[in-house]
Amino acid sequence: MTTIEDPVEHLAPGVDQTEVDPVAGRTYSSGLHAILRSDPDVILVGEIRENDTAQLAVRAALTGCLVLSALRVESAAAAAQRLMNIGVEPGLVGATLTCVIAQRLVRRICPDCRESCYATAAELAELERAPGEVGRRLLARGRGCAACGGTGYRGRVAIFEVLTVTEEIRELVTRRASTAEIQHAAIASGMRTLREDGIRLCLEGITTAAELQRVAGDWAAQKATRGLKPVP
Repeated sequence: MTTIEDPVEHLAPGVDQTEVDPVAGRTYSSGLHAILRSDPDVILVGEIRENDTAQLAVRAALTGCLVLSALRVESAAAAAQRLMNIGVEPGLVGATLTCVIAQRLVRRICPDCRESCYATAAELAELERAPGEVGRRLLARGRGCAACGGTGYRGRVAIFEVLTVTEEIRELVTRRASTAEIQHAAIASGMRTLREDGIRLCLEGITTAAELQRVAGDWAAQKATRGLKPVP
């Protein structure tokens, strides 16, 4: 296993780790060129930022190498469009992309001052629960204490959105379908969105509806995406 990182933050035993150094001419692109000559099984590229790196990553994937990397996009469904925007042909994106995982971090409720409370109507609406659960649905919150600096939160936990590239989604990518269409197809095939994963954590008493709203945005936008007509 070989990596190209900017910078190398943690040393991993048994892994060949290379640090990006533009002054010395070591870029993601040049590092990939060198690594591909050694025929690795797995390549980790810290981030795909420009066309050269993207093209080399795709070429490596086409040869059967597992390529792991990061992209700066707003959602899992936007990853394919991002790769096309930096110059990768839609057919190659469709042929090589297998899975995209989006991640956001939300604050955990402080365990030292955590308390149970009944959900308000606003919280139920944010969590897409029935209004009739007011006064019955228990959630959690932090009162604020010395351990959390009075914020009610301490530590963070990730919420995930895992988009598995099915044949339907592969076809959408190949014909340059919009991000909204890809998102709709992924949800229809069972993908849980970032917000839905966040709702799960709220109902389990790990974080709050207010924190989810801060990190994942307005629920109305998610509902609009769900309301798209089926992709023909």
